[in-house]
Amino acid sequence: MSASTSQNIAAASNTAEFAIGGMTCASCVRRVEKALAKVPGVENVSVNLATEKATVRAEPSVSRDQLLAAVTKAGYEATFIEPEAAPVAASAHTGELVAVVVSALLTLPLVLPMLGIDLNLGVWVSLGLASIVQFVLGARFYVGGFKAVRSGEGNMDLLVALGTSAAWGLSVYELFAHPGESAHLYFEAAAVVITLVRFGKWLEARAKRQTTDAIRALDALRPDRARIRDAATGQERDVALADVRNGDVAIVRPGERMPVDGVIREGRTHVDESLITGESLPVAKETGARVTAGSINGEGAITVKTTATGAETTLARIIRLVESAQAEKAPIQRLVDRISAIFVPVILVIALVTLIGWLAVGAGAETAVLNAVAVLVIACPCALGLATPAAIMAGTGVAARHGVLIKDPQALEMAHRIRIVAFDKTGTLTVGKPSMTAFDAADGIERKEALTLAAAVQRLSDHPLARAVVAAADAESLRPVNASDAKAVAGRGVEARVGERHLAVASARWLEELAVVAPDALKQRAAELETLGNTVSWFVDLNAPARVLALLAFGDSIKPGARDAIARLSAMGIQSVLITGDNAGSAASVAKSLGISPDAVYAQMLPADKARVISELKARTTGAVAMAGDGINDAPALAAADIGIAMATGTDVAMEAAGITLMRGDPALVADAIDIARRTYRKIQQNLFWAFVYNLIGIPLAAFGLLNPMLAGAAMAFSSVSVVTNALLLRTWRAQAGLVAADEPDLEGKPITRPA
Repeated sequence: MSASTSQNIAAASNTAEFAIGGMTCASCVRRVEKALAKVPGVENVSVNLATEKATVRAEPSVSRDQLLAAVTKAGYEATFIEPEAAPVAASAHTGELVAVVVSALLTLPLVLPMLGIDLNLGVWVSLGLASIVQFVLGARFYVGGFKAVRSGEGNMDLLVALGTSAAWGLSVYELFAHPGESAHLYFEAAAVVITLVRFGKWLEARAKRQTTDAIRALDALRPDRARIRDAATGQERDVALADVRNGDVAIVRPGERMPVDGVIREGRTHVDESLITGESLPVAKETGARVTAGSINGEGAITVKTTATGAETTLARIIRLVESAQAEKAPIQRLVDRISAIFVPVILVIALVTLIGWLAVGAGAETAVLNAVAVLVIACPCALGLATPAAIMAGTGVAARHGVLIKDPQALEMAHRIRIVAFDKTGTLTVGKPSMTAFDAADGIERKEALTLAAAVQRLSDHPLARAVVAAADAESLRPVNASDAKAVAGRGVEARVGERHLAVASARWLEELAVVAPDALKQRAAELETLGNTVSWFVDLNAPARVLALLAFGDSIKPGARDAIARLSAMGIQSVLITGDNAGSAASVAKSLGISPDAVYAQMLPADKARVISELKARTTGAVAMAGDGINDAPALAAADIGIAMATGTDVAMEAAGITLMRGDPALVADAIDIARRTYRKIQQNLFWAFVYNLIGIPLAAFGLLNPMLAGAAMAFSSVSVVTNALLLRTWRAQAGLVAADEPDLEGKPITRPA
């Protein structure tokens, strides 16, 4: 073992990933999980047949050597996966194809007589060809079967090894028991089964690799090097990406991929972010705009100040999230695991009963053995083991390519049951870049002085309304004033000190809690502004006696696709609810514009109130309730919902609390997320149905002599391939969000199109 394998698992996350070799079916998955779970200190194990990976969460004291030894003892191969390791290339499976071709060439002469083409090989040549296929090319089944028996369990390898050995052994018996006579030989049956099963496993592996295309496509976006401008000399130099540090200035030429996350310092361009956000058209970027590693620069040369590199970039986080979702198990998989635990023993009993039954009714030993062999061969737990993970991998992968990141299979399984979606307003349904539409000072207060002080209070805040106040003060060329002790009060506003004055920009709720009464003239003006859909805040002097200095009104435009998003959810049988901390007038105006029922509007909600409303909604529906939001104040509601849907354009806190993250701030992606979840769950159900049907129909047919071993082998191979192929149909899914009728013009007014 290398030195790295003797290390303990990552202390930061308490998790480690291993590539597992030698697994063939759901029974293998269960055996590897049991072996790892027995290691002292292991807290949780998840093994995925489709990705051939094991994810282990354990105490930091658990070493990789212990985990590797446990897998090896169970009869499988294990390799520790470094966190930044790239996905396995497709060429790694070339050897399997060669084995399939050789097996087919050796089997063909044995099958041709059945097609009326007699090569007159002779029985000894047939024995030689069949034996090479059986014991050389079929050796993997004996090895896998022996390991399963040694650990006290069964797997697909054991079934194939027993079945084909019985057919080969019966043929050898006939050959020596009837020398010189026309013996009934079944060498072709054993050879064809081995060839078909190996061919099926190759097709299955090839299809499984296609389900990881999304990860490989994302991983391919990472550039290896970056062009950095030296801060001291101003010279440009190429460096390895690992040598780039936060604060370095990267030069990105037209057509190049962004090497880092950062902020544009110089230049303007369009950036193709399609593989990261799912946005179909290049996005205009100017000085101060953020760019993401892996996106493609358009027509302009730009300089980018680095804010994140390597594992901390948005792209790296996306890859980790998708890999995590594909590695974990869906709750429905637990049923499959319970079935697979008893599957092989039950099949062995059925095969034995078949053998005894045919002998009991007077059939010859040949017939009894062949029918028992057919039972062993057609019964395959592979399809059961692949049904769920293959669909999850394909579904989460295609979703990620369209800007929908699903955190785990539990979120995916829950999302298909959503019947109510509660939306935050600002930044979710509206653009989230409000402008100040009115600033009315109280009688006796000089307006410009009040606006200057209000801007000072808000200048240290990153809230959209705060930025609007600062922008309004800057537009009037008011001289900035410094504030101190600035503090955001969740769901209420911001307070700070300017000199000796204790000031606050407060919501109507906070004003009421402070027992401060606004002048009648301003209250009347506030009512008028709220009726028009404005958000109203109050500028308050908290020094005793507290008093209102001014009224602030803000207007925010509704996102272009918001109304269509609500209509689409309604067409899907999903009710939309609006939960906002804003005033009732503004909330009602937005709800009316979007087509949300007045009965489904909850205004002036604090973070705790939003969580309470979510709990009430959950109590009155038999389905699931989702919450879509983007701010810190949405985090409690996102966590309280059956599934949280966060906008990546919002805060990290919101994304941490959510089960689904939308890489664009387009509310139409909410419907897309639910749609792909429903389709993926439907594929899981279809796959499990067909996996069970293959066995429920095939095993009785084989037991009653209606299926010979060769057809059984073909059916078994086809069952696994068809399950994975059905899951791959999810890759044809396309998001509806962001569809446009015409190309967006570039910065010079010329039409542009997204690169192919």
